Amino acid sequence: MIVTTYDDKLSMYITQSFAGEDVALQQIRRQIEARGMPAITVRPEEGKFLQVLVAACQPKLALEIGTLGGYSGTWIARGLPSGGRLITLELEPERATIAGEHFRLAGVGGRVEIRVGDAHGLLPALSDEGPFDFVFIDAEKEGYPAYLEWTVANLRSGGVLAAHNAFRRGAIIEPDEWDSAVMATREFNQRVAQDPRLLATIFPAGDGMVIAVRVD
Repeated sequence: MIVTTYDDKLSMYITQSFAGEDVALQQIRRQIEARGMPAITVRPEEGKFLQVLVAACQPKLALEIGTLGGYSGTWIARGLPSGGRLITLELEPERATIAGEHFRLAGVGGRVEIRVGDAHGLLPALSDEGPFDFVFIDAEKEGYPAYLEWTVANLRSGGVLAAHNAFRRGAIIEPDEWDSAVMATREFNQRVAQDPRLLATIFPAGDGMVIAVRVD
């Protein structure tokens, strides 16, 4: 019998053993809440997982959809190879300014370009700059299906897609949950799982992270 053992204690073990935050990451996390942004960023273990993914696929060009305060972007940027670049999209100008401060604090400002505006409007122009090697989606959940369509079309063969909040705090498997964000996440997960161009699964730490490699 297979027993699932993952829980908050093991999550803390991973963080303490593998994903300890340095001073910059600690300050970024504190400032996100102190400056009025929602505490919805990735957890340290998820951030370290993103860094490992990026280091493994060695992207020259990475994209993040949803900057917030720059916490996840910092983990991603720290995994980039020499010459690698991260473009990150943020709807709110004030948040983009704060994220820029945080990227500089973490020593990755030279590797990150923040573009301000609605991602749905920014992505079509980005198609001319691809294909992309790595894409991380962590924005409004109702937009996930559209982001997936764009990503698969603009991800190189062998490129990696990651998407946060695959579990929606467990609501994803509750039959009576019909919230629009939950329904969009269900659609996103199902489409990733069934797309023959993608080899995919969910990394079950934190709130779950979809991971996929384009294989065609």
